Parts: sequence; C-alpha cells; structure tokens
Amino acid sequence: MYKRLFDVDPWKIKTNQLDKTNKRLQESLTSIGNGYMGMRGNFEEAYSGDTHRGTYIAGVWYPDKTRVGWWKNGYPEYFGKVINAMNFLSMEIQIDGVELDLATNKVENFYLELDMKNGLLTRSFIYHKDDVNIKFEFQRFLSIVQKELCFIQLQIEVLSGNPELVIKSGINGNVKNEDSNYNEMFWEEKQCEVKENHLFLTTETIKNDFNVPRYSVTGMVEHSYSNDFNTTFETKSMQSSEVFSAVLTAGTKVELEKKIAVITSRDIPEEQHVKAAEDILNNYKNETFAQHLARQIEKWRQRWKQADIEISGDDEAQQGIRFNLFQLFSTYYGEDERLNIGPKGFTGEKYGGATYWDTEAYAVPVYLAVAKPEVTKNLLKYRYNQLEGAYLNAQRQGLKGALYPMVTFTGVECHNEWEITFEEIHRNGAMVYAIYNYTTYTGDESYLKNEGLEVIVAVARFWADRVHYSKRNECYMIHGVTGPNEYENNVNNNWYTNTLAVWVLRYAIENLVKYPERQEELDVTEEELAQWKKIVKNMYLPYDEKNKIFIQHDTFLDKDIQPVTNLSEDELPINQNWSWDKILRSCFIKQADVLQGIYFFGDQFTQKEKERNFNFYEPLTVHESSLSASVHAVLAAELGKEEKAVEMYQRTARLDLDNYNNDTQDGLHVTSMTGSWLAIVQGFAGMRTNNGLSFQPFLPKNWEGYNFRVNYQGRLIAINVDTKMTQVDLIEGEDLEITISGSKKLLSVNK
Repeated sequence: MYKRLFDVDPWKIKTNQLDKTNKRLQESLTSIGNGYMGMRGNFEEAYSGDTHRGTYIAGVWYPDKTRVGWWKNGYPEYFGKVINAMNFLSMEIQIDGVELDLATNKVENFYLELDMKNGLLTRSFIYHKDDVNIKFEFQRFLSIVQKELCFIQLQIEVLSGNPELVIKSGINGNVKNEDSNYNEMFWEEKQCEVKENHLFLTTETIKNDFNVPRYSVTGMVEHSYSNDFNTTFETKSMQSSEVFSAVLTAGTKVELEKKIAVITSRDIPEEQHVKAAEDILNNYKNETFAQHLARQIEKWRQRWKQADIEISGDDEAQQGIRFNLFQLFSTYYGEDERLNIGPKGFTGEKYGGATYWDTEAYAVPVYLAVAKPEVTKNLLKYRYNQLEGAYLNAQRQGLKGALYPMVTFTGVECHNEWEITFEEIHRNGAMVYAIYNYTTYTGDESYLKNEGLEVIVAVARFWADRVHYSKRNECYMIHGVTGPNEYENNVNNNWYTNTLAVWVLRYAIENLVKYPERQEELDVTEEELAQWKKIVKNMYLPYDEKNKIFIQHDTFLDKDIQPVTNLSEDELPINQNWSWDKILRSCFIKQADVLQGIYFFGDQFTQKEKERNFNFYEPLTVHESSLSASVHAVLAAELGKEEKAVEMYQRTARLDLDNYNNDTQDGLHVTSMTGSWLAIVQGFAGMRTNNGLSFQPFLPKNWEGYNFRVNYQGRLIAINVDTKMTQVDLIEGEDLEITISGSKKLLSVNK
C-alpha cells in the first residue's frame, strides 16, 4: 500500500502534476539542504492551499517548557525543538493586480523536478487568465560550495497579452511552527533595513527560562534583474523586500536572480552579522546563478563519485537509493562536530528535529564507507563533547555513570515521553557500539584509547548501576524498559537491552586490560571491574527452549502470537488505526528488536540461531518504524532469503518516495535513509568488517547488476556484481587480503 507522486527516474524526482491534495507530501519529497540549512519544497510565491512552509537552520533550536498532566521526578525541564526560521524564498507576485496563487489560479504545463545530481529544484508552469499567458520558471539550490548561500532564479516569458507584473521579493520573519506550539512565534525582530541595495533582517529567538543561549539569525538579499523593472524598497515589521514592477508585452522575457546569505550566532556574533553577510555576497557579486551552479555540480559530482550505488535493470531501486543518499548528504556531510543528524533533517519539525540513536546505529556504518574517516570521528566527538550532559541525565534518574539522551541538542535530555525517554535506555549501548564500529572499520585505535574509553567507562558504570540482582533467580536483570520495539513499554528483561548491557561491560573490561594506564586515569577500581565481570557472567537473557529462540522480554510469549498477515489491509498501519492500548497488548512489533541485537553482533550467533529467530519474529513485524526494514533486509540476505531481502530493500529504499507509512507529509525519514545503503552493501553484497573485510554477494533476480565503492582502512575499493561474476578492485591504497564468498583474495592496485 503506497502513494507515488513522482515519476520513476534514475537521477530525478519529477512530475507534470500539480497535486493540491498531496501538496505537503510533495513538499517533503522536494526538500533541499546543504548541511548548514535547508527547506521543504515550498513555492516561492504565495500558496493559499494546505501547505507546511518550513525553513530550518542546523543547530538552531528552542527549549520549550515541559508540559505534562502529571509531573514525575526526573522529567527534563524543557522539550527541545527545531524552529521554523525566516522565509527567505519569499516572492509575492501580482499579475494585473491579482496575486499569483497556484491553489486558485488556472495554470497549464506544470512541471516540478529535483535533480539529485546537483540539488537543483526546478518548477515551471504557464499562467492563464483571459488573454494573458505567462510562463514562469523557478530554479533554486542551496550552495555546498559556500554553505551560507542560497540562489534563486526566476525567468518569466510573456506568451500573450500585456500584463502588469509586480514582484515583492525579500525576507519574511513572520513564521510559525506546526508540529508543536501551533501558531506560536519563536522569533523577535532585531534589525530590518536596506543597506547599499542589500536588504536584510535580523531576528533573535524569544527568551527562555533555562539559560539556553538565544540564537540570532540574519538573512541578507541581493538581487540582479532585467532592465525592464522599476524597483523600490519596502520594510515593515519582520519583513524586508525589494519591489519590482513592469508592464510587459507579448514576447518579452525577463529574469530575476536572488542571492541570499544567512548568518547565525552559532558561528558569528550578532554585531558582526551584517558585515559577514555583505562580505559573502560581495565575494560572489560577479558570479551568476549559472556560474555558481556549475561549481555546485562539480562538488556534487565528487560526492557521487565516492558514494553512488549504480543499479542496472531496476530504475525504481536506483531512484530509491540515490534519493536517500542525496537527502542524507543534504542534511549532514560531517563538516561541523557540533552537529548531528536529526530524524527529519531539514524537511519538517516532527520529533523536535533533534538527535536520536539512529545516527550511531544506522548512519555511522554508511559514513565510514562513503566519506572520509574524519566525518565519522566528528559524529563520535559530538557525543564525547556532550558527555557532561549524559552524566547529568543519569544523576537525574538517581543513577551512576552516563545516560545519553533519547533526544537532545546539547547532551541534556529534552524529550518528555516517559516510556520512551527514560525507558528506552538501549540507546546508551549504541553510543559505545559506534566507537567499536569506527575502530574495527578504520583500524584506528587512537580515539578508542582516549576519548572513546572515557565514554565507554561512563556508559558501563550506568549499566552496572541500572541492573539489579534477583536473589530468587540468582542472576542480574534489567526491569522497566522499552526496547527498540516501541509497541511495548515498561517491560522486564528486554533481550536486546540486556544483551547490549553485557556487551558494553565486556568491551569496557577488554579495553581497560588492553590500556591499563587508562584504568587508573579513569579511576576504575579492581572492585568495580570485578563487579562488571560478575554482571557479565550472570546476566539473565530470556530464552525459550521449545522454540529455541531469544525471548523479546519476559512475558512476550504469553501474548496471542499471530502473524501480520492475519490483519486486514484497513487495519494497517496499526499506529494510525488502533488505540495505543490495543497496540501495547498485541504481539505486533514496530521494528527489529531481538533481530537488532543479532544484526549488531552477528559473529556471536550461529546461522541456525539467526534463522530460528528471524523466522519467528519477522512475521510479527509491521515495520512501522522507518528503521526496521534495513535490518531485516541484511539478515534475510545472509540467510539466503533473497525475495524477502529484496522486499525489505524496496521498503527502505522507497519508504518516503512511495509513502509506505502514510506519514512522509510531516517530513522525510532522514536517518533511516541509510537503510537502503545497508540493505545493498551489507545485505546483497554481504559486506562484513568484524574479522577483516569480506563479501558474500548475490544479485536480485530482476537486477542486471550493481556496483559501489567503499573506503576501508585507507583503501578505496570498487565492487561490481553482475550476472556473470563479482569483481572487487583496489583503486587506491596498499595491498589488502579480503574474503569473497568464502575464498581469500589479495587485492592490489597493480592487479
């Protein structure tokens, strides 16, 4: 069950349909970003129909007071959320005194295209009224050459008639949030002026009660335009504009280019904003839209050269993986260690726009392979720099060590749903797993030895305090948790959580033995180590002897176990059709839970163990988390269940493009977009790195072939799989021995 708005094309998201009913979905799917800022695919001109106009700036957020009906000790003081920033796309257009509004105007030849090769968003249409016909074409992109810049080009051709055209182009700070605190303003004006033909607006976030720094943002606009226009400037509250007017005749073509520089107090003090914006605009004063676009194309070409996965024989699959990689890199490309990857990126406000565990569990493996190691190290540094906040989170729960937050901008927990925020503590283990993943993949132990061990020990201390000893059962347990399957809350002995806790403690012990000087520096006593070893040896891990499976939690098998296929189509997705009570009592699983642990620690389980658990849990899984399908795709491929692997790839690759879960209108599932890469590289190609580099590839039946590149321990490796063979080549770096389908092979640049 899906909804597809755009044509299938290997490199483009395109349509000839103006779908007013699904306008929000269209806006999500045509979002663009450059890691510094981004926006939904809103129209530049006014649109009176249903729309979610959103522009967002990385790292700019607001702490809103936690509001709950019944306060519980331990709640965070505030809920952090990304806030909608000034609308610098704004181009209000009038034709003969009538506002251009595609919700009400008659238009023909509508076309909308997002070119994933370069991030260029194009829209064109012909406006028709009486004897007037005008062709409009808008193009825009956010620069990855100069992160503070946005470029917009409007080309207008009068096909018939003699219309009077008025365009008010500028910056509008009268913006409000949608996801929470509806219609609330989070900004106040500081400056709104015109200076040397540059118009600008500076706004600052409203006051908060939590000593969180206020952010100020300045947007400055420079226009270049055809001589046909007369121009004036206009400023009013929270709005600065340049007004262009002309009476045009049939056959006339005019052009308006808009260049916007956006500066924030995260990087530059507010008193220096105007000069900084002017300097950037002046640096590019003589560079046209087309000239900068050429540089943009080259920079994206370099990214795609490393990261692209080429698929032959299946354009749907090809479009899906490229769309996901494009949106992922538009959100984050590792330049700033203060930033992380929000689950909606720059495409919406749901989930507060903050950092989740998705990054460590799903995004780190991708960035390790398709970007420089420094990109992943910046993700690790992000968590290390927030260790103090993690200590505070644990203290607020009356626990030792560090508890990394479920949702954060600063390291301090800022999410207020108890069952998720304070029970879904498995995310703490994902922070350590990311360190392990980085170290194993790159072979670089410097981070592990230094900053990494500080994080590992802090998390280990949390787990050692969070467990309790059951005298009756003579083992350690963890009660009152929510596992990855959020369709069950406050359960006891979630297998994945207990398994992860044991692994973290064991990993901490191993590395303190390896680096004994760090044990003293981190004040880890022999008594503490002995306690950790005792927990590792005696942790309770639920297991069912009859089915020979790991039990998701203590009482899971007491449920009415039945497959998802027993549900009628109109019940799905259950999170939109069932009460929460009914969901919690059901056996249906939101996302991989036990299978998440088997995916993480695959070398610790036999093929038979993997198969029994997959065969039991996969039929119960509704995949209503965007994170779910990729794990199942990888495991299905390993188990030889090729059709299931391809089905799960299709789901993760086109989750948003086909709106599988009927929620993409709220924004894209950015962090889970890594899943399509994982499904192909770890799934179809069977890449593993825990015992050296190995591949176990297969080719989906309806594919003719696929190829990709990965960075690995200073090497660049190309993998090509087709109907005849698997070819693995070393492009750069020293010789390397790898394993392909069980056979050893020495890779050399010269061979």
